[in-house]
Amino acid sequence: MRVLSGIQPSGKLHVGNYFGAMRQHLALQAEHDCFYFIADYHALTSNPSPDEVLAHTLDVVMDYIALGLDTGKTIFWRQSDVPEVTELTWLLSCVTPLGLLQRCTSYKDKVAQGLSPNHGLFAYPVLQAADILLYNSELVPVGADQKQHIEVTRDIAIRFNNAYGEIFTVPKEHIIESVAVVPGVDGRKMSKSYGNTIEIFEPEAGVRKKIMRIVTDSTPVEEPKDPDKCNVFALLKLVASAEELSQWESRYRGGGLGYGEAKKRLAELMIDYFKPFRQKRAELENNIDYVKKVLADGAGRARAVAVETLEKARVAVGLRR
Repeated sequence: MRVLSGIQPSGKLHVGNYFGAMRQHLALQAEHDCFYFIADYHALTSNPSPDEVLAHTLDVVMDYIALGLDTGKTIFWRQSDVPEVTELTWLLSCVTPLGLLQRCTSYKDKVAQGLSPNHGLFAYPVLQAADILLYNSELVPVGADQKQHIEVTRDIAIRFNNAYGEIFTVPKEHIIESVAVVPGVDGRKMSKSYGNTIEIFEPEAGVRKKIMRIVTDSTPVEEPKDPDKCNVFALLKLVASAEELSQWESRYRGGGLGYGEAKKRLAELMIDYFKPFRQKRAELENNIDYVKKVLADGAGRARAVAVETLEKARVAVGLRR
């Protein structure tokens, strides 16, 4: 099936990105026709600096390739390299009810977090719908908290098809079954906006330092501890074997365990987990021309699909014959 997903270049990718979505994206390559893009237009809604947009875009590309993206099989490109998406956004805007956008919780949440309520942020779901519909996407992997985005896209596609004929494939969501919400060092969901992340490829000393800062409760060493309420244990679940995790759970519940010991082991496991990918990441940093070529090649392959879809939409609304 045709699978599509995008990721914003809003900063260094972290282990929450990896275990929450990237790992599933990479796994889907084996059985599906995957289209993945860097959502740089979407990133502009928070008004980042121009230098940040470009630097973070290249970082995302290098991270995905280093972690196992198959650029021969998977189409991987930068959103802004396929300008057809902006024209389709306008065509879709003309069938999108204002009330549909006003009901989107993501807009309200981001404004509540302090983002400027600009038009781009408000109309974000229409651009997202264009991203999905332009490539005849059938499955869109999302977390359970993002299901509304796909429902909006489906609504827009159905409205357009009802008005102009069966132009767009109506996509289905593919709910990502992640282990859990990945906690950051402060206990909240790991997020760049909270400044509580552990970056995938940051220096090993930085990984250790951040993990030792993870917030824990004040239960004395000798007392039993509840692993299900511990941020350190939640991260151990991601990188420890089932056998080792079982041992840690017993030690938590039995008492006599200090959180510092668990943090040190977590740091070792986290570093070991990503160590096999570090050499490839370093090689890519020294070959930026190759990274840019991957984007250019992906854009060419993506545009071949986009141009065909957009032309059908243009004809349908009467802009072409």
